[in-house]
Amino acid sequence: MSDEETPLLARVSTDIAHEALYARFIPLQKRMISALVSCSALIPLFAGASFIPSIPDIARDLDSTPKVISFAVSISIFSSAIGSMIFATYSTFYGRRPAYLFGLPLLCLGSLGVGTATRIPDLMFWRAVQAVGSSGGMSVGSGVIADIYKLTERGTAMGIFLAAALLGNALAPIIGGWVSHYASWRYLQLGLFAFGAVLWLAMVFYLPETSHPGTTGLEKLAAEDSTERGRPRFRWVWLNPFSCLWFLRSPNLALVTFSSSAVLVTEFGLQVPMAYTIGERYGITNEALIGACFFPMGLGNILGAPLAGWFSDRMVIKWRAKRGGVWVAEDRLRGAQLGAATLVPLSILASGIITTFVPGRVGLIFNLFCFLINGIGVDLVLSPGSAYCVDVMHSRSAEVMAAGAGVRAVFLSVVVAGILPSIERNGVLATDAIGAGIAWLGFLAIWLVIQYGGRMRSWIDIGYSTQQNN
Repeated sequence: MSDEETPLLARVSTDIAHEALYARFIPLQKRMISALVSCSALIPLFAGASFIPSIPDIARDLDSTPKVISFAVSISIFSSAIGSMIFATYSTFYGRRPAYLFGLPLLCLGSLGVGTATRIPDLMFWRAVQAVGSSGGMSVGSGVIADIYKLTERGTAMGIFLAAALLGNALAPIIGGWVSHYASWRYLQLGLFAFGAVLWLAMVFYLPETSHPGTTGLEKLAAEDSTERGRPRFRWVWLNPFSCLWFLRSPNLALVTFSSSAVLVTEFGLQVPMAYTIGERYGITNEALIGACFFPMGLGNILGAPLAGWFSDRMVIKWRAKRGGVWVAEDRLRGAQLGAATLVPLSILASGIITTFVPGRVGLIFNLFCFLINGIGVDLVLSPGSAYCVDVMHSRSAEVMAAGAGVRAVFLSVVVAGILPSIERNGVLATDAIGAGIAWLGFLAIWLVIQYGGRMRSWIDIGYSTQQNN
């Protein structure tokens, strides 16, 4: 065998072994796994989105004010950030399956606590527990998708995962508003408890461990122990859940995280004050009808996520073919520019203008159309951004997603707390214009990564994935 042949054969052998990692599960198993983790990712979004239209009812029930109750949204976002980093860090060490089996019981406990709360401090505490319990859904779920789908399929799979998860955004406000108006907001929390319990049982029986063999921290620890044979025995190891934030010293990941935070500012900016903007402007006082106003945004999320994932995969395939088979990670982000530059900022700006100047049914219809466009645009940014983070840090995908989600959640918790005061002080149009400006800054961040991403990756090496190990 000549020296020229050896590298080629070795590379082919490596490629075959790498492909085998993604052939461990048949397509039906992959779909079942994706469905389970999507249901888990749906819960935090459902819990949050169903809570918002119930705020006036909760305020009356607990003898408080909507402004005070809205802080529960900020607390849950912040708690979810902390929880996602904890679960992602430990899922990398112990595996994906244990993260779900431990987190879902916490969700159930928190939901029971929220549903039976009689004081504001109790409500805030149990909302935090509920948020922590459900927080692993997105970050660990993204890691699972990265475990079972290869590079050229990952964007589509991630888009479908996000679309299924974002179904909560479409259904939760309607269900939350309807239950709050015709029964009690407490019943919804008991429903979350029941759903979490059923999902936990499904995870016990049907969710396998998806981490690539030999990649978990426990397996690596066992490999270093010459006395340990066979399946690694369980041992508790204290890990620093905040260590994943160190990945964000990468300018690429930091900019992509900022861009996703920026577009979500617009979504929260439209959703959180809905009862006090759309509701008051167009005379809607029924919680069920206010909840129904959330549906176009959720529908936009459902339509936008798989479209964005598919489009980002096409960008990867197209540009890799143009370069003769050379993969450049930033190509995936090219599909995010349309949403970041136009759909997201213009939709919230248009909503502010319409709410201020267009009365009656016409104004309401135009606003609902803006919500639909915003939902599509947000996912055109989030889906490629999430897949990009997984691509460039494949072996630490859950931790990178959690780090981004953590920073994003802290940022959003501060923003959400200031939305209603800003509307009271500056008005709807000025507040929405600020949201549009933040969204355009997010587009600038994406553009910088596309143009200079390769150069910026060379500045700080955090263990980026390559074409060979992705």
